[in-house]
Amino acid sequence: MSGGSPAPSRPKRPPRAVILRRRITMGLVAVLAIAFIAVVTTTALHALSGSAKPEASAPLRTTTPTPTQTPLTPAQQLLRTAADPATACAVSFQGDGITDAPMLQTEGVLFSGLPIPERPGSVFAGWYPTPETAQTQVQTDRVNGSQLATCTDHQRTLHAAWTTPEQNAATAAKIPILMYHQFTTKPDGEHSWLRNNYVYIEAFKAQMDYVAAQKFYLPTWRELNSFIDGKLFLPQHSLIITDDDADPTWLQLAVPVVTERKLLTTSFVITSTRQEGSPSPYVLQRSHTDDMHRAGANGKGRMVNLSADEVAADLEKSAQILGVKEVIAYPYGHYNATAEEGVTKAGFLLARTIDYGYVKIGTPKLELPVIRINYGDTVNGLKNNIG
Repeated sequence: MSGGSPAPSRPKRPPRAVILRRRITMGLVAVLAIAFIAVVTTTALHALSGSAKPEASAPLRTTTPTPTQTPLTPAQQLLRTAADPATACAVSFQGDGITDAPMLQTEGVLFSGLPIPERPGSVFAGWYPTPETAQTQVQTDRVNGSQLATCTDHQRTLHAAWTTPEQNAATAAKIPILMYHQFTTKPDGEHSWLRNNYVYIEAFKAQMDYVAAQKFYLPTWRELNSFIDGKLFLPQHSLIITDDDADPTWLQLAVPVVTERKLLTTSFVITSTRQEGSPSPYVLQRSHTDDMHRAGANGKGRMVNLSADEVAADLEKSAQILGVKEVIAYPYGHYNATAEEGVTKAGFLLARTIDYGYVKIGTPKLELPVIRINYGDTVNGLKNNIG
């Protein structure tokens, strides 16, 4: 055809070999890409797994339950109130009919204020260290205020012993109260109007050796008070040792003797002339009045020349100095109904005379008799008086 446009030419197809090469190349690229992705992914997964290391197996935790606190015993509670925990001793009491609460004592100090319980149809026979000794009631096992308090780990238990009113009456104990005054180192004694008052110190040592060797039971004044009422059994082999006036010879010569032998003794002190504390763990200081140990208008002691109120006021002052109301010794042994009234008004339980005799169940409490020890009295004489 004349005058027409030329027909478009078709692009030439590349040769089959070229196409094949291109396909192979693209395939290789794809394979490499897949392999690269796989490597990267695997590396990433390893990295992730490496950073998140498995936790070391922790030991199994066992939940320990909070222990329930054991309640404190009454004795333990009492120890918490002690002013001096190092020497505190909580003493508990057990036995038939015993309801007494524990009480604090001080180790190395005489037992003080031990209870004297009561039970219908029975008579209290003392405290013992074990239930077995409370049954056998051997006198030398009995625990009372003549002994220094001892404990284990600040605690101790005492066990009650009982007897019958019939057995108590049948024993018919007679309790001697020994009365000493002054002491001398002179074998021939002192040569003065007070000669009989002065006991030779070697004779006193021999007498106290006998008391210690015979293991007399040494009751407290509170025990003696309950014994008189028939509420406490005291063995026949009981004894109270006293000294009047707290004379310097008593303090210097005799106190070391009773202390060495661990014998409970009472010193009756005139508090207007002595306010010092006890010279020994084994010496109780009790009232010999404050200022009535001197002659009154009629030649007798002031105590029988004053009104009951005046007597009571003097004894109150004495008690404030000594810190205890319990027993007094009448100066010169002089007393009357007015003096006794004054003793009662002041709140004292007992009063000791110089009258000869023994304390028994029912003895008048304000007229306690004594066994006076004079110069020249021997151990044999003491044996005859106290058994």
